[in-house]
Amino acid sequence: MDTSRLLRTSGTVLAVAGLLISGCSSGSSTPRASASPQSGERAGGRMKAGGVKVLEPLPTAIPAGLKPYYEQKLRWRACGAEGFECATMKAPLDYDDPDAGEEVGLAVSRVAATGPGERLGSLLVNPGGPGSSAVGYLQNYAGIGYPAPVRAQYDIVAIDPRGVARSEPVTCLSDKDMDAYTQVDQTPDDQNETDELVGSFKKFAKGCDNRSGEVLDHVSTVESARDMDVLRAALGDKKLTYVGASYGTFLGATYAGLFPGRSGRLVLDGAMDPSLPALRLNRDQTAGFETAFTAFAEDCVGREDCPLGSKSAQDASRRLQDFFRKLDMAPVQTGESRELGEALGTTAVISAMYDEGAWLELRSALQSAMDGDGAALLRLADRYYERDSDGSYANLMFANPAVNCLDLPASFGGPDDVRRELPSFRKASPVFGTGFAWAAMNCTYWPVKAAGEPNRIEAKGAPPIVVVGTTRDPATPYVWARGLADQLSSGSLLTYEGDGHTAYVRGSDCIDTAINTYLLEGRAPADGKRCS
Repeated sequence: MDTSRLLRTSGTVLAVAGLLISGCSSGSSTPRASASPQSGERAGGRMKAGGVKVLEPLPTAIPAGLKPYYEQKLRWRACGAEGFECATMKAPLDYDDPDAGEEVGLAVSRVAATGPGERLGSLLVNPGGPGSSAVGYLQNYAGIGYPAPVRAQYDIVAIDPRGVARSEPVTCLSDKDMDAYTQVDQTPDDQNETDELVGSFKKFAKGCDNRSGEVLDHVSTVESARDMDVLRAALGDKKLTYVGASYGTFLGATYAGLFPGRSGRLVLDGAMDPSLPALRLNRDQTAGFETAFTAFAEDCVGREDCPLGSKSAQDASRRLQDFFRKLDMAPVQTGESRELGEALGTTAVISAMYDEGAWLELRSALQSAMDGDGAALLRLADRYYERDSDGSYANLMFANPAVNCLDLPASFGGPDDVRRELPSFRKASPVFGTGFAWAAMNCTYWPVKAAGEPNRIEAKGAPPIVVVGTTRDPATPYVWARGLADQLSSGSLLTYEGDGHTAYVRGSDCIDTAINTYLLEGRAPADGKRCS
């Protein structure tokens, strides 16, 4: 997500970790204006019924100030695993003032088409986040794990978006401070706990502001979409071919809205709805995790090793809530200096909702924690936060709010706003609602004013765009896929009836065949096609 959304993909543990991760603030009541204008102002925008602006395309002519970037030659070198190459692509820090001379260096990687068959060009991939490394995803998964026919005919390419991983990474806290941040109580019971939570948001945001420099004002999704168009040109492709997962669907849809005439075959898997405000996105996602937990609970209570009883999913929900309350009062030991409290315990459970393949591990970890050993649940939480065994963190948890808080105005103006909305969040999820509501305050104190706003994306003139939704997806609820497919003038909705986050290359032959056919032959699946 996310605002508080941290959308994750099946390629990491992960996507809206931001919901759990609290956000940030400089402590100032007035955030500085972003150097980036609103996306609607950049591209032009007209109002649609309901007051949501339509994202309009940018002019097709390349401005003179941007031509050096579009005409640059990438200098490739061997890197990573055998067969992969890397380069650094230059882009202006501020697309509205490219002549200022301030630039960002963006990490790019590719692996050549293996053959046989005609090379179809480059296939750009993005795993989501925001904040997940696309280069890491390429080298560890997509470049070796995508279907062989696709890898045979496409160079698979990735670019770490600005602010992420190898591309001018945003940084906010030391590893020690990040450990403390992830343990802050996200379900405050009194004013002291509320003040502690708000204080953690402010310390996080101040750290981001102090450590990240000017790039913090220029990590919006619109800017990353424009970087993708520069990369398309640098690769020599007339049109962009793309597979984006989770938040990567928002990035891909934004590209289509800005550059419909340069859009080729776009797959948006685990779709977000760009027309929704942050509060609605957070509440929808809260409901999505409840749907996923119910599916887990229904499976669990039928198994002998279920730590949540054998009666019903509703009873399992009550037992888990009781367990969280016990962790809040008395954290359990983990065999290291960190204890497992409610915050980390909740994160661990959420991490397992992204993939039903993690349910066995979750059952075992929950039982161990209930018996007094929280080590296994802590490992799940650490994977979610991308914390290594040496205690270091990747920059995912820093880049995530940096992008989200720039893309949309905050859900809440302060604790009183959260309290007013708590009933709606608890209705959406009895298990996670309270924590998700408080975590949605993570952009309230962000030091940079949001540059974006909700936009309908129609991308008129683009060829068919395949939008994929999973019916019990926790992080990107299925209703978002329907919403995006309906907005796009050429959207084709492909539905996976199942569990987990995203659908492509996750075991459904029906989904994979439909997407492979589209990528290789250009034939989109019939709008409304369903797979299981």
